[in-house]
Amino acid sequence: MPNSQIVVGDSGFSRAECLGRLSSPNWISLLSPPLASANPRNGARYVNVVESTQMSGKEARSEPQWVTPSSNQDVPPDYETIGTIFGYALIVLSWLLIIITFPFSMCVCLKVIKEYERVVIFRIGRLVFGGARGPGMIFVIPCIDTYRKIDLRVVSYAVPPQEILSKDSVTVSVDAVVYFRTSDPIASVNNVDDAIYSTKLLAQTTLRNALGMKTLTEMLTEREAIAQLCETILDEGTEHWGVKVERVEVKDIRLPQQLTRAMAAEAEAAREARAKVVAAEGEQKASRALKEAADVIQSNPVALQLRHLQALNSIAAEHNSTIVFPVPVEMFGAFMKKEA
Repeated sequence: MPNSQIVVGDSGFSRAECLGRLSSPNWISLLSPPLASANPRNGARYVNVVESTQMSGKEARSEPQWVTPSSNQDVPPDYETIGTIFGYALIVLSWLLIIITFPFSMCVCLKVIKEYERVVIFRIGRLVFGGARGPGMIFVIPCIDTYRKIDLRVVSYAVPPQEILSKDSVTVSVDAVVYFRTSDPIASVNNVDDAIYSTKLLAQTTLRNALGMKTLTEMLTEREAIAQLCETILDEGTEHWGVKVERVEVKDIRLPQQLTRAMAAEAEAAREARAKVVAAEGEQKASRALKEAADVIQSNPVALQLRHLQALNSIAAEHNSTIVFPVPVEMFGAFMKKEA
């Protein structure tokens, strides 16, 4: 005899119906909800009923059937559709109220938007078709419309001093300025709670992370590259918020006083060393010049006499006094040789 078995998924049959089918020699397999679909007729669901016998190891499958669920498994009401209907009814009532109270209702329905502003309007919680409105005059429906004004002008934010540990373990205090503006009003309202405040917080963390990867020397010598790096990272992070970063500037990098004194002493020692090198090079050049002059004078005794007379002339012109200066006898040796 063939064996019998029943497997029940989300079939819609009651327990009594399932027990009544146990007497059947066939296998009944009711598929689970993923293979069931809504039937527009009386809420029935489309299920696959598979009947099979285990005789000769073969299975016989029947055609799919419409199965009507029991009363305790009715489809729940569509609250979204009900809410939409009530929303449309509220809109109609609001328009009637505006018409009845015209022209006084225009005082609360008409709003003036400035050139640098845009307005994002939500009607019954949903974004109004057409995107951001403005500039000029816009119309809003009281009670059911809510709106937010977005300023499109550039915002300048002075980043508070950040205590940053550099790559070479030096603690510095860095100030910066960030310039940004709102480029997409809808994204700035829908994607983030407060785009301006979030951008300011991200600017602080971006500055700390970017400078934390640099050494002290790189911080002091590569300010423009660091500012460009911060601008790129910050612009990518705020793009989803509808914010465009225009510019980032590193304003000041302050070092600890102890480190400042040490760097000043190091710089002073370096300047003194360069001064000594320059003085030594000057003395070396002067010595070479004196040696060349001595060689010339030694080769010509008359040049030595002329140099001696030039020195006497300089001494006599400097002070108004009489100077007795002994003349070496060797100076007249050349003249004596010529007379002999």
